[in-house]
Amino acid sequence: MNPYIGLTIPAQAEYLDIVRLTLYGVASKAGFSFEDIEDMKVAVAEACNNAILHAYEQGQSGTIEIQYEQQDGFLQISVKDEGNSFHYVQAESDTAALHHKSINEAAVGGLGLFLMQALMDDVQVLTDSGRGTQVVLKKQLTGQMNRKEEMV
Repeated sequence: MNPYIGLTIPAQAEYLDIVRLTLYGVASKAGFSFEDIEDMKVAVAEACNNAILHAYEQGQSGTIEIQYEQQDGFLQISVKDEGNSFHYVQAESDTAALHHKSINEAAVGGLGLFLMQALMDDVQVLTDSGRGTQVVLKKQLTGQMNRKEEMV
């Protein structure tokens, strides 16, 4: 396992700025463009929002663990909660795409996953039968020399 930077925050919206600021620092140090960093900030905020809104019962306190890990030209961001998980089935990319559909055909609850998939290079959702959900987001470093090579 590569070295990583990790945060554990309360599952509350007011802590999302810490997640985004940390992502900015990690991603800019890795050499990502401003545009890619902004895309990643939206995707990670959406993953955290899902945990805040859906993982824990009303009034129940909980936490979200976020890990930023650089690996072979990618930045991997893991967002994990220990709350209620859901049954997630990876849809076929052609059938899941919202292209060529009207906004009325989009399900309200699933737009966040589509957004994450549109902004990131890879999105995995791992559930543990009622004991938490982990969303793993990956973005490839493109168009610039990998900082890891520069440091050697």
